[in-house]
Amino acid sequence: MTGTLGNALVLGALVCAAFGALVGLTSGLRRSEAGFPWVMRAVVGFFACMAAANLSMVYALVTDDFSIQYVTQVGSRATPLLFKIVSLWSALEGSILFWGLIMGSFVLAFALAHRHEHQRYMSLALGTMLAVGVFFAFLIAGPANPWGAVSPVPADGPGPNPLLQNHILMVIHPPMLYLGYVGMTVPFGVAVAALLRGEIGDAWMAPLRRWTLLAWMFLSIGIILGSWWAYAVLGWGGYWAWDPVENASFLPWLTATAFIHSTMVQERKQMLRLWTMSLALASFILTILGTFMTRSGIFNSVHSFTQSDIGPTFLVFIAVLLVFSIILLATRGHLLVAQGRITSWMSRETTILVNNLVFVAITFTVLLGTVYPLISEAVRGVRVSVGEPYFNKMAVPGGVAVLFLMGVGPMLPWGTPDKAAVRRQFLIPAGVGLVVTALCYGMGLRGVYPLLTFGLAGFVTVITLRELVAPVRVRMTERKEGLFTAVVQSATKARRRFGGYVVHLGIVLIIVAVAASSAYVQHTSGTLKLGETMTLGGYQMKFLGMTSGQEPHRAFTAARVEVTTPGGKVEEFLPRMNYYERSTDPVGTPAVRESPKEDLYLSLMAYSQEASTASLNVWVFPLVGWIWWSIPILVLGSLIAMWPSRRRVAVAAGAQAPAGAAPPVAGGDMNRGAA
Repeated sequence: MTGTLGNALVLGALVCAAFGALVGLTSGLRRSEAGFPWVMRAVVGFFACMAAANLSMVYALVTDDFSIQYVTQVGSRATPLLFKIVSLWSALEGSILFWGLIMGSFVLAFALAHRHEHQRYMSLALGTMLAVGVFFAFLIAGPANPWGAVSPVPADGPGPNPLLQNHILMVIHPPMLYLGYVGMTVPFGVAVAALLRGEIGDAWMAPLRRWTLLAWMFLSIGIILGSWWAYAVLGWGGYWAWDPVENASFLPWLTATAFIHSTMVQERKQMLRLWTMSLALASFILTILGTFMTRSGIFNSVHSFTQSDIGPTFLVFIAVLLVFSIILLATRGHLLVAQGRITSWMSRETTILVNNLVFVAITFTVLLGTVYPLISEAVRGVRVSVGEPYFNKMAVPGGVAVLFLMGVGPMLPWGTPDKAAVRRQFLIPAGVGLVVTALCYGMGLRGVYPLLTFGLAGFVTVITLRELVAPVRVRMTERKEGLFTAVVQSATKARRRFGGYVVHLGIVLIIVAVAASSAYVQHTSGTLKLGETMTLGGYQMKFLGMTSGQEPHRAFTAARVEVTTPGGKVEEFLPRMNYYERSTDPVGTPAVRESPKEDLYLSLMAYSQEASTASLNVWVFPLVGWIWWSIPILVLGSLIAMWPSRRRVAVAAGAQAPAGAAPPVAGGDMNRGAA
């Protein structure tokens, strides 16, 4: 019964998406608003069907309905309730179904938020988004159908992948990543609508930028949580290995970041219009490519799903998107004529353009290194390996360049600068950067790239704080406001600018943490007998023996390790191996002592209870926790930047404006501030 209902709901979503896409694109191309109410109804229907289908699957998982194929793959009576619900996205078919729910939610949210605005574009934008919905609804109804009937019905199932129920981060990491991936559908639809109309007014740029920033925020959270999960669960002593599936999420993040910066130049100087639209289209296509990498099974990755039959379907869809985007840019791009030009190489628009080129260069480098093994195997029959040295060699200089531009860009004005004023502004940040570099060198730190990174981080931080504090100081001086009021008012009056600089601080934190934890990591390993010790980085670790236990869904065996810190504090840690009933291999869980300065990371590799021995891998990672602690800063800055202004200018008149004319600006301070 549940399977029949689920199939019917997915087919209903497919019909709603197809109808809405057809009506939206047809009426939009005819420049008629008559079909818009029907498009809205189709959006609501698509969301309702996808939501009901997901609830039906959750019900089947919670009630252990093993007559449904997907439940037999991931269900188990012994699985705790939370992980039964989470198993909705723990395997291929369920993750695509969950994807459909998120897509329906995004399209509905966008439609409701702008249903009274931008009538010249809305039918085209929603029609494009629903056309994407047609593809995913088709996947769920066909190649990735989770509702297949099982006969005879088994008494129990294997449960979710042990890796996916081994840590609480798997409850939030995949949804955040999916929100970032699926969220790129909205800017794709907005950009397609602008190109089909042959115009991109300032008012239409507001939702394009804001919804891209929302997807970017979720994608950033998902990537960081994924690296944290790899660090906290897999026990290999790291958080990023340039795994193909890790790269798949990083690629659209790079182009979306470039896009967010590019919108400033378009809005402020009326430049880079075609380039900006190209980045919006590329970001969405890269999310689909990333989905293909994760779900086709062609890459051997701990993050990817097993082999499946949906790979060819995804390849066809990617090819269609590429051809469609290229034709659209070639035939309609000339209508988005730039009205401004770069007047000085020492200007903010120049640094943003260079920033974009660096991001695109990193994107191409990572994409090439990721897909080259597949291309080599397909063309030559030889599968090569592109490892971490290649990516680091190419991406690290690009990252340093981005860090430098983060400081230089905000310091330069738009247009032609006063060179003397620029030099004065440059002196103090540059001096701080040099002092930071000298202090790090004096503390015994070595390495060109790490020292350069720390110096540039000081340079960028001073500039960013100066840009944040300057308006606050002015308000306190001229308007006699208190500190809290001045900060709130400054953030309110220039939301995008203020939020962008807060995000910059979060990015600096990540870059510093990556540089320190990569360049100055310490490592040792060994097998300890009962009572023996090993030392690393001032920590002393004494093996006290083995212990075992039973939890509702797993058993575990752990090594008892007494750790004496450099300060003399004594603590006990339990690096462990977890055993799941229907899994032959144990899943390791490291024990981590976290602190702002460094993490002590202990991983159990092997043990013998008879001989009372344990083999341990031990690392000391400086500043690594700063990577995860950057999440609140990134979220805060993103929310400030995307929060709409109270002063909303009506755009209804824009619908009657002549073709090519820019409608009134919606959303407040559109032409201000930094990324």
